[in-house]
Amino acid sequence: AETGGRTLVDAFTVPIRTGRAWSVPAGHVFRIVAPEGPQVGDLNIWNRHDPRERLWAARTRQLQGAHVTTFDRLWSTLPFLRPLVTITADTLAHYGTDEYGGRVHDLLGTRCDPYVNKLLTGQDFHFHCHSNLTRAVMPFGLTEFDVHDVLNVFQVTGLNHDDLYFMRDCPAKAGDYLEFFAEIDLLCALSTCPGGDLSVPLWGPDARDPIDVCRPLAVEVYRLAPDLTEGWR
Repeated sequence: AETGGRTLVDAFTVPIRTGRAWSVPAGHVFRIVAPEGPQVGDLNIWNRHDPRERLWAARTRQLQGAHVTTFDRLWSTLPFLRPLVTITADTLAHYGTDEYGGRVHDLLGTRCDPYVNKLLTGQDFHFHCHSNLTRAVMPFGLTEFDVHDVLNVFQVTGLNHDDLYFMRDCPAKAGDYLEFFAEIDLLCALSTCPGGDLSVPLWGPDARDPIDVCRPLAVEVYRLAPDLTEGWR
């Protein structure tokens, strides 16, 4: 809750249908912000010094839940198995469970990718989240093989009565954010999903290009006042 002693050390915008990677030192916090309104973002996280340690979405679902919010942690892969981040603020925590059973900040699904798109439509499109994340991490020496299952930030999902995955319109308003405390030195990557706010059908007879509901996302990284993390490890 104490935010007055923070120092902003990095801030940038991720334009629509692109990706960006950045480092976060241990003990810092970073926010993913929806500056212009609803937009889904796909987040990957690695140990900055050893990319073999990365977000383990499946185990995080078991330890925390299929959707995450304040004080939940995102856990890393074996043999490391430790929290990469702890969520410290969520302006959409009030969303709860909607009438369809949907919740926000999804670990059930994963990133969209050009391979499934080609399979379903027969067409090539290389601005999917998988492609965006791949391009984002290349300057850090990583490749497509390092991109992994994501946290879908600001995305509402659930399972229907037939146990099938569903997505709903993004509920984020301008200024909403999800904030994380870095437990170790991190490399993060974020894609602004080409589906935008998911209000437009992406498959089926009514599907169309949702570019008009695509918006940017912003990232802010803060250094905390030293006394706030005294004794933390």
